Amino acid sequence: MNGPTAEGRKHGPGTTGGKHGPGATGGKHGPGAQGGKRGTTAEGRKLTRSFSWLALLGTLLVIAGIVGLIYTGVATLTSMLLFGWLLLIGGIVALAQAIQSRGTNYFWLGVVVAALNLAAGVVVIRHPEGTAEALTMFAALLFLTGGVFRLVGSVVVRGPQMGWTLLQGAFGLLLGLLVLFDWPHSSLYVLGVFFSLALLFDGLGLIAIGIGGRRIVSMVSDRLEDRLEAPGPATDSPPQAPGGEQK
Repeated sequence: MNGPTAEGRKHGPGTTGGKHGPGATGGKHGPGAQGGKRGTTAEGRKLTRSFSWLALLGTLLVIAGIVGLIYTGVATLTSMLLFGWLLLIGGIVALAQAIQSRGTNYFWLGVVVAALNLAAGVVVIRHPEGTAEALTMFAALLFLTGGVFRLVGSVVVRGPQMGWTLLQGAFGLLLGLLVLFDWPHSSLYVLGVFFSLALLFDGLGLIAIGIGGRRIVSMVSDRLEDRLEAPGPATDSPPQAPGGEQK
């Protein structure tokens, strides 16, 4: 009953290999789990680095926006020069596309668009002050017309958001009148303020995305590492004797 055969069934090589052999060890903490952990850590580091770059870019934009709000005249001229160079680059790209599409019906249209962009870019770069005055006048007229349409529309429609629409219309109308009454002196700071505010809010948005993304990546990486390090369910069981229960 307790001879070598029974002992071999209880504590033989098969039982040891089933419980503590290479198969059980490799299933829980073997090379597969270690490789998965290393891959997860590497991907997490890459994502964290990318979000860190986003946060850094956002910080630079916030600093530029604050400096622009302090020196509005410099911000206005800078925005005009950037606008002019963008028009020039857009004209060159449009001209290259038109040359590639020569022989088609869109060739002359592409040439006209490229010529207009190039001409506008040259004018803006050579006369940034005059361009700023013209764009400030255009912005004031937009504020005025937008405010009037919102006021009239809110009174005529009388929707559930009538109060907010009236407030927006009054604000746009007041802003347009202030810019228009102070023109052309307002052209020295209006565009610079808008440009700086756009940089400031874009930078704050990038900082929020970068910090939030780093936190999410850290949480996900920690959970994946915990799952990889946690022991799996015990599936190994001692082998049974061929005849049934051991005696």
